[in-house]
Order: sequence, then C-alpha cells, then structure tokens
Amino acid sequence: MDPIFHQRRYLIPFRSSLLPQIFTDTLIIGGGVAGLRAAVASAKHGDVIVLAKGDFKNTNTAWAQGGIASVFDERDTIQSHYEDTLTAGAGLVDEPLAEMVVREGPRLIEELFSWGMRADRDASGKLMLGREGGHAHHRIIHADGDATGAEVQRTLVDKVRSLTTDTSGGGAGGTGGGGGGGTVRVFDKCFALDLITPNDQPGAPVMGAITHHPKHGLQMIWAKATILASGGAGQLFRETTNPPQATADGCAMAFRAGATLADMAFTQFHPTTLYLAGASRSLITEAIRGAGAYLLDARGHRFMLDVHPLAELAPRDIVSQAIVRQISRQSGEGVSLDCRHIVGFEKSFPGIAAILKKFGLDAGKDLIPVHPAMHYMVGGIRTDAFGRTDVPGLYAAGEVASTGLHGANRLASNSLLEGLVFGEITGTVCAEMKSNGSRTATGSGTNGTGTNGHGHIGNPTSSPISPSGFGPARPAPVPIVSDIRPSDLGELDLTDVRSSLRSAMWKNVGIERTGQKLSSVCEMIDFWARYTLDKIFDDPSGWEVQNLLTVAALLARSAAWREESRGCHLRLDCPTPLDTFLVHDLWQRSRQQPITEPVQTIQAHPRPLTAPVLLA
Repeated sequence: MDPIFHQRRYLIPFRSSLLPQIFTDTLIIGGGVAGLRAAVASAKHGDVIVLAKGDFKNTNTAWAQGGIASVFDERDTIQSHYEDTLTAGAGLVDEPLAEMVVREGPRLIEELFSWGMRADRDASGKLMLGREGGHAHHRIIHADGDATGAEVQRTLVDKVRSLTTDTSGGGAGGTGGGGGGGTVRVFDKCFALDLITPNDQPGAPVMGAITHHPKHGLQMIWAKATILASGGAGQLFRETTNPPQATADGCAMAFRAGATLADMAFTQFHPTTLYLAGASRSLITEAIRGAGAYLLDARGHRFMLDVHPLAELAPRDIVSQAIVRQISRQSGEGVSLDCRHIVGFEKSFPGIAAILKKFGLDAGKDLIPVHPAMHYMVGGIRTDAFGRTDVPGLYAAGEVASTGLHGANRLASNSLLEGLVFGEITGTVCAEMKSNGSRTATGSGTNGTGTNGHGHIGNPTSSPISPSGFGPARPAPVPIVSDIRPSDLGELDLTDVRSSLRSAMWKNVGIERTGQKLSSVCEMIDFWARYTLDKIFDDPSGWEVQNLLTVAALLARSAAWREESRGCHLRLDCPTPLDTFLVHDLWQRSRQQPITEPVQTIQAHPRPLTAPVLLA
C-alpha cells in the first residue's frame, strides 16, 4: 500500500478546543439493525447518541428484502442452522461464535415480535417460514414477502424513539447520564469523519468521533464507549444492491484509528439482481428461489441442476459463480429467473412485482433477466466474542464487523440475525467503559469464562486482537490537533476517481479474480490515492471517496494475498482451497502485510446443540 494510507490519521485539519463539544456515555455510529438494537441495550446503563449518516429509510437493513434466519419450526434444530452456517462459511467460521448466534436468535426475534414487528403468517397465525440458499430447512422469517428489512427497521426505530429526547441532529451541550438508565438522542444526516484518539500511538483509546452536520457543522462528540455499526461497502463496486450511503466509512475510520480489519477479500455477490438497461440493480430476493423459481440459460435449461445438488438453493457464492460462467459460455448472453409457475407471486412478493411492473415485466408471464451484484461485506473490523475491537473503547457490530460468524461466505439471512445479536451484546458490554476496569460487563450475564447462560461462546480474552485492558474510559475532553498542510500535488476530478474506482473494482476484484489483475488494480488504487488522500475536502462527497480508496486498497491486497479459492473469494489462477489459508488475515495501519489468526473451533460441545423450539 502507498505510504499515504498509513500516514493520514484524520481526514481534515482541526483543533478540538475550537469546536462545539457534545458529551454522552455511548456513541453509536449507524442507524440499521445493529446500531438501533445497540441503542436499546446501552440506554439501560447511560445516555446514548445514535448518529445516522442519512435517514432511517436508506440503511442496508431497510433495503433488505430477505428475512431473518432462525429456528421456529418443530422439524428444525439449532444444530442444523449451526451446521448450515459452517458449510456456507467454507472452513473459516469461528465455531463458538456461530453456535452462540444461532442459539440466541429465537429469543431476540421473539423480542422483536413483542415490540410490534409483523411477520408473514398463515390463517391460523403460524409463521410462514421460507427457505433460502444453503439452508436445509424452512427457517426464514419474512414480513410483507420481500420487505423484511423495512419492517425490522420500523420496529427498532419505533422502539428507539420511545427512548428518545432529541432528534435535532446535534448542537453543542449536554452531558451523559450517570448510573442507571439513560435517554437516546438521534442525530440523523450526520457524517462521522473520524474516531477520536488522544494520540496516534498503537492502543490509544477511542474517545468518540468528530462529525459534520449540514446545519451545525463540525462537532466533537465525546463518548466513554463508541460502537461502530455503520453498515457495508457496496459502493466500492459498479454493480451493487446497496444504498448510496454504503461507502465503507466505518472500516476506513477504524483503520485510521488503529483497529484491526480481517478477511477483507471476502465480499458476497448476490446472484440475482434485475439486469435491464437503464434500471438500477434492484435485488431479486432469494426467497423467490426458495418459493420455487428456476434459473434458466439462454436455451431455457435449468443449468444449476448441473452445478450443485441444491440447484438454485445452493450457497450464494456457488450460484453467483455459476451464473458468471454460464454467461461466458453463452458469449455474453444473459440468464433469466423463471417465476411463471409460482402461484400468487404478486401477493407473496409485492415489492418486486411493483419494480418489475415499472419495466413492463409480469413475473407470471415473463422471464426476469438477472445478474450478480455486490451485496454484502463479509470481512470488516475484527472483534472478539463481545464485539470488542483491539482499540480500547471501540466496539463493532453488524456488517461493518468481522466477528467470525460468516467465515468465507455468509449464509443467507444470517446478517439481520447477527445485527440483532451483536447489537444487544455490544450495547450491553460497553457498560464496562464506565466501570472499574473489569473486562466483563456489569449486568451482562457473563461469568468471565465465555459462557453467558445461553451457550458456549469461547473465552473473551483469548483472541490475539483483544487489547490488554478496557475501561474505565479516559476523561474527556482532551486537546487534539490535526495539522494537515495543503497539498501541492496535482488534482484529480473526484467524480472521475469514484466512477473509475468502482468500475476497476468490479472488473478486477469482482466475482472472478486473478493475481495479475489484483496486482494491477492495487497500482491503480495507489495512484488515485496519492492524488486524493493528500487533499483536504470540506464535504461528504470528498470524504467518501477517501474512505472508498482506503478500503478498496485493503480489499484488493487481501484478495491478492489469499492465493486460493474459498467461499466467495474465487481466484481463477488458484482454484483450490488450501489448508495454508485456513486462517483469518488481519490488516493493521503501518503494516504492509497481514498477520494471521487461527480459526476458533469447538473441540467438544459443552452440551448438544438443541434447544426448546419457540412456536411463535
């Protein structure tokens, strides 16, 4: 990586003492499922600020058509969900994490129901569970067919607003509460530029963030604990299902603050997005294939029958790669999704039916042209079993984090589940930053051995990325000076850089990769960075490009380092999985090469992976 990536600590010059000061106990950056669930949990032990980059309708959560995977059928088991997660993750799933997440799922989804979340049910009131790629059983909970994410978002927003005292977006003043419960303030349309640390030394604690609001300008938000839940990085690629605000900001600011990022090569491409000239890459949910839709080649043949025993319901990496190969065999001619035989399509999937109608398509009569697109960032900020990063005071949850749950490829509909579980965990555990320095959160139910009463989740102090100690938080504020001098180097057009980067990533770091193309794209990114990261910008469009370049450089280098094919990382020049790479690759600021961490396994389960089935 060009030295500029390691030299730039903050995106803008500032003196903290000259800016408005805001204080809270917990700062949560992100307004999706993980951030909102963390807000509910952290409000139990102090005051909270939720910082949302846009509005709540444009998070990755709100855009999610697929459902939430969890065991609610008497014919299903926790064991089966766990095994499906491991199979999809292709050898890199941290087994204790997977066990804990699938075990906790039913309880947290029941909680959502108690808060008013709607789900698709039959006439008797029983959940109508769907099946998606990689799942052995029907265990996917949906709302309005293809609007599950929007319903989860609505439910959590309503819950958070019941705890909210201010939604103005900022303004100086205000102090965090002491012991006991607190209130939640929501700052929407507020951009987090960087995490605050008292110095640039390794291990310097995060003390909040410097933010920008269109009305209030730059602000220093000081927090005893900061939770990053800022979502994904889909805008790195020309073809993506993600909303425009998914520009990798969380991973980039964590990297600049000294946190470790892991498994950045693994980016999941959703197999089926609408592929029409002039149309955005609208997601065609996997639930449609779960309902029986077929993938057809140009001759009308179901080619997935020749690829995998689960055919269209194979894991997403297998289906996406098969589509790309099929298109190549057909000299660029596309593939289609056949839903013509699905009874009641419009009723089951009203959102998708409405999108198709805009382009003159009727799923009951027409084939739907589809193509893969970047969908989910599997890698991210490395955390331990409690969402802690290796920087004191900083936690991560949701898509921005790399917890070890997904391994080399995420199992369908496990992402909303992970956001719920780790949102609750981080929101609870971060109370330790107000404590006397204990590594175990007060009132979290943990006993210090890694068992939380719901299942074995490993020793929370065992991970090599864990810092030597947490809490209590360093008293704030402290004087921070970011002194960045104007650059004399030539300028590039930001719009051109952004467009060229996204195109280069799609062509060279997309579904099919080679060492030569990865090496070339690393050179391209370094060139753009030398003339972009050296500049000072005064609005989010510039800061987003700087963040995209930073994470693109890490992603491409991780893909170049991993000289094998595994999960959603396909190297045409290294087509075989290798035991040498049965490790997590960890990337840190000031290091040109990764360090590695072994995958966590469960040698002997403390008890069988079964649990009472909750029939909602």
